[in-house]
Amino acid sequence: MPAGPELTALRPAPAPDGDRSTGSRRAAVLMAGLTAALLVSILVAIGLGSSLVPPADTARYLWAAVTGGTISADEVTRYQIIWQIRTPRVLLAATVGAGLATVGATIQALVRNALADPYILGVSSGASVGAVTVSLFGALSALGIYAVSVGAFIGAIGATVLVYTIAYGKTGASPLRLVLTGVALSFGFQAVMSVMIYFAPTGEATSTVLFWTMGSFGAATWGALPIAAGVVMAGTVVIRRFSRPLDVMSLGDETAASLGIDATRTRKSLFVITAVMTGAMVAVSGTIGFIGLVTPHITRMLIGATHARLLLITPLIGASLMVWVDLLARTLAAPRELPVGVLTAIIGVPVFIYLMRRKGYVFGGK
Repeated sequence: MPAGPELTALRPAPAPDGDRSTGSRRAAVLMAGLTAALLVSILVAIGLGSSLVPPADTARYLWAAVTGGTISADEVTRYQIIWQIRTPRVLLAATVGAGLATVGATIQALVRNALADPYILGVSSGASVGAVTVSLFGALSALGIYAVSVGAFIGAIGATVLVYTIAYGKTGASPLRLVLTGVALSFGFQAVMSVMIYFAPTGEATSTVLFWTMGSFGAATWGALPIAAGVVMAGTVVIRRFSRPLDVMSLGDETAASLGIDATRTRKSLFVITAVMTGAMVAVSGTIGFIGLVTPHITRMLIGATHARLLLITPLIGASLMVWVDLLARTLAAPRELPVGVLTAIIGVPVFIYLMRRKGYVFGGK
């Protein structure tokens, strides 16, 4: 995978002239602003759609649902649209956006590669194989509507285990071996998926699978939200506890060893956590690219690459981006719905090209 010198150098930002308190205050202000922006984005996104509901009414319906309040009889339809359809979808989009951004920032540090994202290790391809198997051949049919999600999760975890097992050598799983193994197996999984789609018994099943592999929140329900949100929140909290080791590992395994960090054990622990998070997200949304790749870089440009701050800010940016991208996906071509992965690519490609061409940006340094 070609990359210039700037793209392969992933190292923490130097302290801003020794004034760490200034950076912390800036991160705190940015975090407060982004949190407010995310809440407003969620409220607006829930109200917008084929049936337009003003923000004040949206907030009133949400308050009534949470507190057990009452609404008038002529508002029942709009209330059901807000609470039963749009709210779980928007919250799931925010959850997946936050999770992809967190996992992207973590994996970029683990493999010391600025081109890494949650799917570079073959996880998305493995999940796609699991989902295609369920959709086309009826595996796990006893699980009903959750069969595709469970199949995707099993595929993601299986691919992760396979990549790590193959990449693991006498000296452990080095970043380069992980990336190369993941990319190679990703092509293999995609080939397997293409063969299965080619021999699919019906064209409708093929269309369903292709749409799923491009990402969508169209199947979001209140039943799917708690599991995905719980996994993402728990994983984010645990990963942030590794902020200091991630800073050190960004400088190389030798430097980490000299500072008392066991890079192999830390990498293995974080690899498992990110795999579980990615599997849980892919299971409910399909494969959505570019959010995990681009969001960490945007955050580093704002506050530097110190992971204690990076892992606070990047989930908020990822969540906000995904909420608005999903809103565009379901409104731009209404009543039809665009695949979320297509829109993230349309937005992500120019942003990424801009990052590559921006002189002086070294992913954490300037």
